[in-house]
Amino acid sequence: MRPARDRRFLAPLLDAAAPIDLRILGRTILHAAVVGLGAGVIGAIFFVCLEFVQRLLLEDLCGYIPLRAHGEALFPLRQLHHYRWYLLMLMPAVGALASGLLTTLAPETRGGGGDAMIDAFHHGGGSIRRRVIWIKALASVLTLGAGGAGGREGPTMLIGGALGANVGRWLGVSERERRILLVAGVAAGIAAVFRTPLGAALLAAEVLYRDDFESDALIPGVLASVIAYSVVISVFGESTLFAHAPRYPFVPAHLPLYGAMAIGVSIVAVVFLWVLRFVQRMTKKLPLPAWARPAIGGLCLGVLCVPTLFIFQKYTGQPGQGLGILGGGYGAAQLAISGAPWLQNGWPAVQLLLILGTVKLLAASLTIGSGGSAGDFAPSLALGAIFGGAFGYAVKLVWADPRLDPGAFALVGMGTLYGGIAHVPLSAMVLVCELAGSYDLLVPLMLAEGIAFVALRKRTLYTAQLPSQRDSPAHHESDLLKSIPVARVMTQGRPFVSFEKATSAATVLQRVSDTNWQDVFPVVEEGKMVGMITADALRAIGSSPESQPWTVAADLMQVVVAARPEDDLRTAASTMLEKALREIPVVAADGKILGFLDEADIAKAYLNATQSSKRPSTLF
Repeated sequence: MRPARDRRFLAPLLDAAAPIDLRILGRTILHAAVVGLGAGVIGAIFFVCLEFVQRLLLEDLCGYIPLRAHGEALFPLRQLHHYRWYLLMLMPAVGALASGLLTTLAPETRGGGGDAMIDAFHHGGGSIRRRVIWIKALASVLTLGAGGAGGREGPTMLIGGALGANVGRWLGVSERERRILLVAGVAAGIAAVFRTPLGAALLAAEVLYRDDFESDALIPGVLASVIAYSVVISVFGESTLFAHAPRYPFVPAHLPLYGAMAIGVSIVAVVFLWVLRFVQRMTKKLPLPAWARPAIGGLCLGVLCVPTLFIFQKYTGQPGQGLGILGGGYGAAQLAISGAPWLQNGWPAVQLLLILGTVKLLAASLTIGSGGSAGDFAPSLALGAIFGGAFGYAVKLVWADPRLDPGAFALVGMGTLYGGIAHVPLSAMVLVCELAGSYDLLVPLMLAEGIAFVALRKRTLYTAQLPSQRDSPAHHESDLLKSIPVARVMTQGRPFVSFEKATSAATVLQRVSDTNWQDVFPVVEEGKMVGMITADALRAIGSSPESQPWTVAADLMQVVVAARPEDDLRTAASTMLEKALREIPVVAADGKILGFLDEADIAKAYLNATQSSKRPSTLF
């Protein structure tokens, strides 16, 4: 009789949550460093090109004065300008049309980029075509540089993810490692342009699911984002994106106000998603090719933007002064956080921010919803900051409490809106704390994020998100076994030992000792399997010689555990693990034994299937 064997041989094939092997993780960390370096260089180039095109098209040609966040500008603002409103009205459409034509080379580059990246992780085997890197970068530069109302972080999700995926392909790593490098690339891309290395790493691992976290990718993502961040600040210097107050003291009495603000911001998030989906539906109905539809969104954006700037001119005092309507909107977020010399105090400030937030919501929906190559990350943050700031100004007027700072509400609102609709509460909290340069707002953020997370459970910015790891094909490699029937791999025709119910224990032990491959011995009656004797039962009777003369096979047998030839291998493997068996008989519907299925047969079939599934597809 053969010795007992470890029954956990099949467990890694069926356990979707099994952690990545530490040796693989160590190798992946080294690869992630390469991804971080590349993402940092590409992110720096992307930022420079975007700023240059915006300077050329919006500032020099149209005379538009962008409203910027504290750490956003690369070039100083022009002191002299000539505002050409008629060019500004058409410029977003021109940029979107040029970008749309470019995306015909890679249709997956249309839109923000977040959904395409998430879909590639779950359903694309972690593969993104290499052309996506430069097509997405150029398309986003054309869209955003010409005034598209979207952000640059969304595109860098896809650019960084494509870089990570292709580094994995060049290095010849496994599919699982390639997916992790894709996530590391996303983290590095966000860190390169947003300058929040920890928040970027957490976001990349959290944004893939609505209720879960890609924990295996966290450490590679942290390393990649740190390296990308270091590259960028080595070029542009170290600074935070937003200027803000030195301290935001924690006042427990203000927590109900933050809770009320979270409810209000959640309502804004629902409206934003509704408008965005409405624009997407209407755009798809246009009798135009997909590449031309962003131009319609850009034209509507220009028609919306120019009159709005004219109306707000009475506040700013100069024509062409941007208010964060075009671009990501970080200038508008900065306005809500720290104010501006021309921003009046009191209710006029509340009114201006509410109007500005409404216009920004429409502008972002027109650009992103029509398929423009612009991110939804930055507009979501900006909307949260604008409406959060408006709430902060309002409660300060009503409560007359000098400890209330509207900038604190703007920062908390920023993380609350995006964290709620993207289902990334943890990373949104860290992002805001990194932007604020302290953890003063951590407790209000925790409260607001918790409320928004519950309120927005059924809404999502990224439709490609899946609920959890168990729903993702990335963790269902064992589902390959579902496509393989037992009949294809079972062992047939091999002589096997079986017994009748009345066979004595001594005879059973003697016949078992003559076989060198069976662990399960059928008990048959009239040619049909009615029970089986396992190795565990044989060991028990073998250790009690005194009971052997009175024991027969019927006393040793247990209920039948078997597979049908039409069953899939996953079902059979689950049965073997549940019953702690190394092999099981395969029986027909009438109980006749057709053969045996061994764990080695399943393992061999699985390896063959995974090798077939990893054959390279089109990557260009």
